[in-house]
Amino acid sequence: MALFQTGVLVLTSPLPLIPLHIAPVLTAAAKIVKNVLYVHLHPGLGLAGSHIRPVPAYIPANWEVSRILSNLYTKSFNVCSFLDVRVVLSNIKNHCSTQQPFSTVQKLSEPPEVVLTDYSITDSNQSNQVLQCLEKYILSCYTCKPNLRAMVLSSGVNSAKDFCPDVKDSRLCESIPNYSDVVLGGTFDRLHCAHKILLSLSCLLTGKRLLIGVADGELLNNKVLKELIEPYQDRVEKVRNFLLDVNPTIQYELVSLSEPYGPAITDPKLECIVVSDETQKGGEAVNQKRLVNALQELAIHKISLVKDFQRASDEEEKLSSSTLRKRLLGSLLVPPKDNPRIPRTPYVIGLTGSTGSGKTSVMQYLQKMGAAAINVDAVSHESYRPGGAAHQKIVQQFGQEILQENGTINRTALGKIVFADEAKLKCLSSIVWPETAILMKQMIGGAAAEGKSVCVLDAALLLEAGWIDMVHEVWVVIVPEDEALRRIVKRDNISEEDAKKRLASQWTNDQRVQKANVVICTQWEPSFTEKQVQKAWQLLQNRLPTC
Repeated sequence: MALFQTGVLVLTSPLPLIPLHIAPVLTAAAKIVKNVLYVHLHPGLGLAGSHIRPVPAYIPANWEVSRILSNLYTKSFNVCSFLDVRVVLSNIKNHCSTQQPFSTVQKLSEPPEVVLTDYSITDSNQSNQVLQCLEKYILSCYTCKPNLRAMVLSSGVNSAKDFCPDVKDSRLCESIPNYSDVVLGGTFDRLHCAHKILLSLSCLLTGKRLLIGVADGELLNNKVLKELIEPYQDRVEKVRNFLLDVNPTIQYELVSLSEPYGPAITDPKLECIVVSDETQKGGEAVNQKRLVNALQELAIHKISLVKDFQRASDEEEKLSSSTLRKRLLGSLLVPPKDNPRIPRTPYVIGLTGSTGSGKTSVMQYLQKMGAAAINVDAVSHESYRPGGAAHQKIVQQFGQEILQENGTINRTALGKIVFADEAKLKCLSSIVWPETAILMKQMIGGAAAEGKSVCVLDAALLLEAGWIDMVHEVWVVIVPEDEALRRIVKRDNISEEDAKKRLASQWTNDQRVQKANVVICTQWEPSFTEKQVQKAWQLLQNRLPTC
């Protein structure tokens, strides 16, 4: 079966029935479409005659439609999470809205190559006619790739009468509220189905403007694995791209939020704020601020959290960006670049992280799995020893007072000097790093002679020293700074102030992660760290050179 990057799924079943058969339809669509799948609700669309049967210009935006949207996105996450599913809303309208039905050809960000439908064909002789009619219809709705293909998907049920829907709830036919100007906020990291539900239902609430605050700056400081949060501009563009695809008729304003409230407490035009179960108190706090500012309170529209049915026992019950970021740990975030100057074997991993990050425990796990280990800190110590290449240069630069009685360098005394003066630290680095690199290359050669397939450099200063050209991949170990400080103070018996100076002399977690192929976090229990390392090691085996 041919595979297409993008497609449109036209659902013609009556709206109450869609949730009952959407899972098999999505599963079938996922075998044909690999990237983006647009879903358009067209209940009652007729494709069997010489002309498409007239359908209403729009679908009323009632609570039933709201429930169907939530169901569609939730099911898509559970049965085809790799697909970027987007439910088009341009033909869904609240009866109070001034919004006009979208009548021109809609330009989608990813023009579809195939159109799929759940339309039931009872006469096989009509198949070609239905598909031609479907192609013509979808071309009148969207910009599409040339040579658009059309296919009919089976839901596994022969007809609507085979369904046994719940007793109709009359309240579902009631229109959802409608407001001119609606506001909501969030981080919107790695746009997922819960975000799509929040944004889509917010679109249904407004006929004019949707104001969206996107968290940035200090608001991200307390987020789990904040280092893995996508850059602000990337998150904004993904949200904007999604919204313009699902409903281009609404005015969208996306603003940066560096504090909790933003324009929600100052914009007099706003009428409604959209919240979740978790952020309802935040909505109430917004209203308190608005009253102080002599502004009208906002209607609070609450949307339920989405359950994560793929969650592990130690993960949150709700679907969240923080859980998705945790699932990235140990996986390949960025493919390694081929460097012909590095021998193919052994495959060299540069394991780095700030002091106190937990590199030692990660290295121990890797050694158990068969990796050769090179402790770069211990290697650099060799250059400090009397007779070592760097010993005399260091003494000449920093004086005899750093020597112990036996002639060895007192690294603690030297550390107090260099960590208090950035220029002196750079001077020491310029002496030690080149000599350490020579010794490391010799040890990597020794691992190759022993037949080791993987060699790991445990190097806190891998990136600062420019040793990245000696490794095939960079694995970064991170932990929140406050936890790193606690570990350093306890391990080295130094003051918190001295620990902060050590961390300040190194790259930040954010800087390291930008260079990382794989990220591991030791913030949680050791068993979870080990799982991350096992995952990273297993995935690495597929990347190792075969010869």
